[in-house]
Amino acid sequence: MFEKKFKVAVIGGGSSYTPELIEGFISKAAELPIGDIYLEDIEPGRHKLEIVGGLVQRMVEKAGLDINIHLTFDRHEAISGADFVISQFRVGGLDARIRDEKIPLRYGVIGQETTGPGGFAKALRTIPVTIDICRDIEQFAPDAWLINFTNPSGIITETVLKHTEVKMLGLCNVPVNMVNYVAEAFGVEMERVYIQFAGLNHLVWGQKIFLDGEDVTEKLLLQLASGQDFNMKNIPDLLWDKDLIESLGMLPCPYHRYYYMSDKMLEEEIKEASHTGTRGQVVKMVEQELFEIYRNPKLNVKPPELEKRGGALYSYAACNLISSIANNKKDIQIINVKNNGAILDLPEDSVIETNCIIDKDGAHPLSVGHVPAKIRGLMQVVKAYEELTVHAGISGDYHSALQALTIHPLVPSSSIAKKLLDDILAENKEFLPQFF
Repeated sequence: MFEKKFKVAVIGGGSSYTPELIEGFISKAAELPIGDIYLEDIEPGRHKLEIVGGLVQRMVEKAGLDINIHLTFDRHEAISGADFVISQFRVGGLDARIRDEKIPLRYGVIGQETTGPGGFAKALRTIPVTIDICRDIEQFAPDAWLINFTNPSGIITETVLKHTEVKMLGLCNVPVNMVNYVAEAFGVEMERVYIQFAGLNHLVWGQKIFLDGEDVTEKLLLQLASGQDFNMKNIPDLLWDKDLIESLGMLPCPYHRYYYMSDKMLEEEIKEASHTGTRGQVVKMVEQELFEIYRNPKLNVKPPELEKRGGALYSYAACNLISSIANNKKDIQIINVKNNGAILDLPEDSVIETNCIIDKDGAHPLSVGHVPAKIRGLMQVVKAYEELTVHAGISGDYHSALQALTIHPLVPSSSIAKKLLDDILAENKEFLPQFF
């Protein structure tokens, strides 16, 4: 039994995802006793925080749990003495995301919130705020674990591990959704499926797939090659090419469509932008609907409409990780973590996404060794882009930023990279103190 109840701080507590997170904590209450949850946000998000806070309070009361819910705009108060800090904020809000999607499209480049130039812009905005949060953790909660969901999660995690003393683990719901996809394909529970993951955040491959310990990789890929649906809510749903899947011989993540099917994805984005709007514009409407639903004083559960937002199994990933650290479980989860030689083809101090053993000391990556040439090149180029982006985000160095965009596989030339960078800097000036 635990001697005390845990304190959890949620940075970006007014997010529409927060009820999903709280549902996870409620489901884990027997093994993860929480005394206080601080939902922290910035003053412009007051109305969202108050609406979400009301729903969260009703959810906790319905569950009959003795958890104190605190709403605050004081980050020091939220973080002070916390055991776990969860990061789920968006600098600039959805309007910034929409710009991230539209700027690349001007130049015939894919515009996506975490991949390519859009993810680059988001990283530059997010890095200074993340460093400020980490300084607060170092001062007010030096023993706390920072659990990061803020995208691009791999880049943000690498920034923190290279430039602060904070204990941080990065999370993404993509790998756990891939496990869920395999489980559904075979009609079994998720716990019976194990996937050997190797790669980076939003660029991870399932190298081997096991069901009850039996290698079922070929069976699963046959289903995928035959047109079985497998995707995330926020990515255009284009079918995989049969020859691509057969030649790859492993399970790609949904975001691989941006690399393996760039032409078709760009066509789809241009078409959607001219009809329904970019994904960010769609999400903005979904969020307005969600907050109207959240306002209902009779609502005391996570509404099913939240699934439209695209964060499926977010709480599953977050609460499993926190519980495994708290309970020293030594189970295996998929984490964004310092490489430390797990993937021999990448720098040791870079962040990778892979299977890790989770205990009270954090996440320990399982050895991957060398990866096949067919995925090694793409992985290494995107990692180099991430390293340059971290440096640019910390230093405000224009040349590092230009090189990051120039080498990214989705950017066709250095001249376009320069145009993208200049537009990104000009349109995000208020959020980029490191450059201005």
